[in-house]
Amino acid sequence: MQSKPKEQHVHSVFEKIAPKYDLMNDLLSFRRHKAWRKFTMKKMNMQQGDTAVDLCCGTCDWTIAMAQASGGAIEGLDFSQNMLAVGQTKVSELGLGGQVTLHHGNAMELPFEDNRFDYATIGFGLRNVPDLVQVLKEMQRVVKPGGQVVCLELSKPTWQPFKSIYYFYFERILPALGKLFAKSYEQYKWLPDSLKAYPDMHRLAEIYREIGLRDVKVYPLTGGIAALHIGTKGAERG
Repeated sequence: MQSKPKEQHVHSVFEKIAPKYDLMNDLLSFRRHKAWRKFTMKKMNMQQGDTAVDLCCGTCDWTIAMAQASGGAIEGLDFSQNMLAVGQTKVSELGLGGQVTLHHGNAMELPFEDNRFDYATIGFGLRNVPDLVQVLKEMQRVVKPGGQVVCLELSKPTWQPFKSIYYFYFERILPALGKLFAKSYEQYKWLPDSLKAYPDMHRLAEIYREIGLRDVKVYPLTGGIAALHIGTKGAERG
């Protein structure tokens, strides 16, 4: 069983890079991750009072964005205590402590009841979990009928020559940047490795449909180096 070693390795990666995580995100995506999240929020179209759970919430940028957009209760969950500590500081500084609650927990087993949230989101975390189908099923379980399961994640570009340039950057340049700016060569080498085993955007859309999500929409971003997936939970039967 490979999932336990993977889980432990990913945990150690994120515990170590937590203090520099936001800086590295800016460097490694050329600040595109902020534009991607803005696009995602537009497609989600949150309404006043909407609730959400943000899995693998990391340093809580998306968690905070949802709290500010909806004014509703937002729960963030991550298995890295160091990442959550950075996120909690941001939440407190923005005065959102009464609206945002952070949990140290496992995305594979969510500590929430069925049909609770309007949205379940995961940003740049699905490729790191031991079993992405299990995580998506958990997200589907905790959203209300009509609620949305939203995944924003790196993906695999298909257009040549951009594809070759991208993989060279991702496999050679990116770990070197990690070493230079975050003193974490091995940790940033994990990123290209994690993407190799991750399904492409079309396969992930199929998985959404296979677990029962409806009206699945896929949006490739920046030449396909990232993708947004949104699926809707159907009405309960019986």
